[in-house]
Amino acid sequence: MNIRFPNVQKFKTFLNKRTLIFLVLVLSVCSIYGQVMPRVSIGFDEAQSPKDVANSLQILLLITVISLAPSILIMMTCFTRISIVLSFVRKALGTQPVPSNQILVSISLLLTFFIMSPVFKQINDRALQPYLKAELTHEEFYKEGISPLRTFMLKQTREKDLALMLNTSRMPKPENADEITLPILVSAYALSEIRLAFEMGFLIYLPFLMIDMIVASILMSMGMMMLPPAMISAPLKILLFIIVDGWYLIVQTLVRSINW
Repeated sequence: MNIRFPNVQKFKTFLNKRTLIFLVLVLSVCSIYGQVMPRVSIGFDEAQSPKDVANSLQILLLITVISLAPSILIMMTCFTRISIVLSFVRKALGTQPVPSNQILVSISLLLTFFIMSPVFKQINDRALQPYLKAELTHEEFYKEGISPLRTFMLKQTREKDLALMLNTSRMPKPENADEITLPILVSAYALSEIRLAFEMGFLIYLPFLMIDMIVASILMSMGMMMLPPAMISAPLKILLFIIVDGWYLIVQTLVRSINW
C-alpha cells in the first residue's frame, strides 16, 4: 500500500503515532508475559559451611584474574616488544595516522598469540585441562600454569636486569631460578623487553633518518628552504620500505628475536 504525505508535518505525525502504538504493544506484551521472563539478581547470604566460603573466594579470585588479564598479557608476554617496535616503524616512516593505533595493537596481539602459542599450549596441556578434570588442586594449577611463563621470561631476561631487581628488593640471593619471585621476574623481564625494543627501533630508524638528512641537504643546496623536507622524504621512505618488503622483514626479525 502506497501512503502519500502532503507535507512533512503530517509525515512526522504519522511516525509519532506508529512509534506510540509500537511502544504500547511492547509494554502490553511485557506485562502479560512478565512472569516468565528471566530475572537476574545478586545477593549476599550467610555462609552455611566452610565450602561456601571457599567457593566465594574462588569466584573473587577469578574476577580478579579477569580484571588483571590485560596487564598480564602486556607484562608477561612479548606484546611490549612488538608494540614498541611497530610504533618506531610508524614514526620512522613519518606516516603518523597510518597505520592507526587500533591496527598496530591488533597486529601486536596477533603476533603475540602466534609467538606465545607454544607456551599457551603447555599451559593448557599441563595445567588447564588437568584442572578442569579435577586432577589438580588450586595450588598445583597455579604452579603448573605459571611454570611455562616463568621459563619463557627467564630466557628473555638479561642477568643484569634480574640482578638489579634482586638488589633493589633487598632479598637474599636465590640459589636457583625457581626461587626467584614472580614480581621480581616480571619487573626484570619488562625492563629487558623495553631495552631490546628500543635497540631494534633505533636500528630501524637509522636508514629513514639518513633519507631525511639527504633530502634536507639537497633542498638546502637548491635554495628551497621554505619547502618542508618531510614532504619530499615521506614518499621516498615509503617507496624504500615497499621495495625492501619492510613489513616482512620487521615481522621476521620480531619472531626470530625470541629466545627459545
